[in-house]
Amino acid sequence: MIFASFYYLLLLGLHILAIPLLLLFALKKKYKISIPARFFLFKNPPLKENGVWFHTCSFGEARAIKPLLKYFKNSEIRLTTTTQTGFREIQKYFLESKFLPFETLLPFWIKKEKVLIVLEAELWFMLFFLAKKRKTYTILLNARISTKSFPKYKKFKWFYKKIFENIDKVYAQSLEDKKRLSILGAKNIEVLGNIKLLELPKPTKNYKKPPNSLIIVAGSTHKNEEELILESFLEFKKVYKDAKLLIVPRHPERFEEVWKIIQKSKLSSSKLSENISLETEIILVNTLGELINFYKIADIVILGGSFYPIGGHNFAEAAQFGVKIISGEYIFNQRDILNSIDGVKIIKKDQLTKTLLNFKSIPKSSIKNKKIKIEKFLDEVRKHL
Repeated sequence: MIFASFYYLLLLGLHILAIPLLLLFALKKKYKISIPARFFLFKNPPLKENGVWFHTCSFGEARAIKPLLKYFKNSEIRLTTTTQTGFREIQKYFLESKFLPFETLLPFWIKKEKVLIVLEAELWFMLFFLAKKRKTYTILLNARISTKSFPKYKKFKWFYKKIFENIDKVYAQSLEDKKRLSILGAKNIEVLGNIKLLELPKPTKNYKKPPNSLIIVAGSTHKNEEELILESFLEFKKVYKDAKLLIVPRHPERFEEVWKIIQKSKLSSSKLSENISLETEIILVNTLGELINFYKIADIVILGGSFYPIGGHNFAEAAQFGVKIISGEYIFNQRDILNSIDGVKIIKKDQLTKTLLNFKSIPKSSIKNKKIKIEKFLDEVRKHL
């Protein structure tokens, strides 16, 4: 209790000092809903009591819980997130979904729930501490600690041990994650597998592939990756003149920035929101929820978030269609999924042009292991309902 009080007072001081900066950030489109909700409780009342509460962070995590929700009554479900993209996704499942407030506001916001289920690495001390104080059973689901981040976690092992004191059950993605979590102080750990393989997203539209064309999809790209991919594509076009490149930025707020980059290429280009014929040489996919539809018709997928130290994105979404997948070397957040997939070509960024030109030598991808021990998790939750 002494540690919790000290921690809370420290955060409260930082929260107060940050108010001017938070108000400034709230003016930006990206944060105009999340910051008022998370840091000022604006239009963000507490959840209803006595439910099954799922907390996620990213869009990928929010989407991963969808197949789990069918096992519970709508009246039982409570959903929270910390990001705008995650919020858009959970609202599709449950209209009363909310942003999780910052830790200093949680004492006034958290009610007693039957079970709290937090995904992956959302290790907030006050979240778990207060949930346990309100006699809520706490679960860390799909837990992972990446190779890159583990040394940083170990430096604060004493702090994470405090967090894990308030977590009743941990379901790890892999044996390696179990070992790392145990070193950090986690108890009652069981390997479940990666729930992101439980139910992969399916196409919602059927786009017609232009005849005789080679479709390259650059999926979930981040800053600096578009220039890299475009440079390689220009060389690829000298050999494969009918090739088309679809660029799908990871973050919607970058659509206009990426469009300016595309226009510098001098190739014919279009935005998906304005033209869905796929006739131009480069298409900016500037509408949400379309990536899976283009994975379906792709010949080659260049998976973004991997050519710079970002951590990569879900290989399985593309691999389910048997496409040829090229990825950068920075995939530390996706090692667990990669272990379940065959046929991914991992390269350094300066090898992209050569790899593209030799794409015929890349095998088609496939998913080799979808087994998730989901019943064990469901049985554990049901014990506390």
